[in-house]
Amino acid sequence: METLMSAHIVKVPACHVKQYNLSIFSASSPRLSGKVHQSAFGMIKCSKMANSVASSIQPLDTSTTERFDNTLPSKEVLDLWRNADAVCFDVDSTVCIDEGIDEFAEFCGAGKAVAEWTSRAMNGSVTFQEALAARLSLINPSLAQLQDYLEKRPPRLSSGIAELVKKLKAKNVDVYLVSGGFRQMINPVASILEIPLENIFANQIIFGESGEFQGFNENEPTSRSGGKAVAVQQIRKALGYKILGMIGDGATDLEARQPGGADFFICYGGVQLRDAVAAKADWLVFNFKDLINSLD
Repeated sequence: METLMSAHIVKVPACHVKQYNLSIFSASSPRLSGKVHQSAFGMIKCSKMANSVASSIQPLDTSTTERFDNTLPSKEVLDLWRNADAVCFDVDSTVCIDEGIDEFAEFCGAGKAVAEWTSRAMNGSVTFQEALAARLSLINPSLAQLQDYLEKRPPRLSSGIAELVKKLKAKNVDVYLVSGGFRQMINPVASILEIPLENIFANQIIFGESGEFQGFNENEPTSRSGGKAVAVQQIRKALGYKILGMIGDGATDLEARQPGGADFFICYGGVQLRDAVAAKADWLVFNFKDLINSLD
């Protein structure tokens, strides 16, 4: 995949949020120009890994599952799933039980306001870039705050995800993390799951030399509405995958199922169940064990 040679930083004012007209670039491991402080935060202490996997799923009542007619896959969808040579996962509320930006916002004292913007973005009621700019302006994080957060709040993985990723890799299926969240928070997740960092498509928070918040890299496809679909299309085009799937919980994940992108979309409703998204999925699952067992 192409490597981004330069980056246009979106500067988010503390008291004003607007939409940005963003151009499309391919990015896997951005090389940011200018005097910008970067840190991969790619590794986490092994002693914390034991605490990173969480049993997030609450028992579902029958009325929940009966609302949908796609909780069992069709033969066509099952065949696609079993024969996929690449699978892209959303991260927040899918691979992990948390919405990373919401957790970070709470850590920084802006939790409630940011969570409202996250909900609006995931339900498709506002453009993603508008929500991203709004949330970052509310948090206004410093590099020191981000480092402290990553040290004190290791990733909490959804039950079964590590086993599912391991099984996919054993079948020579390439696994990607495609997220509207931030690389700094997703790198530790990839480290735990042994997913190459170059298989992450996500946003990047930009800090200045003194660690002050400067904005985010708008050249990342995932920084704007429709960006996950663009990222998935780039992945498919670059590697020539025959069958590629997308698994996630939100409207931005559903968007990835389109010509040149994902062949199928599996909605994971084990953390957040968004009815409008779940109803349009090719397959709705509430437990990753369903996907694991179906690979046999």
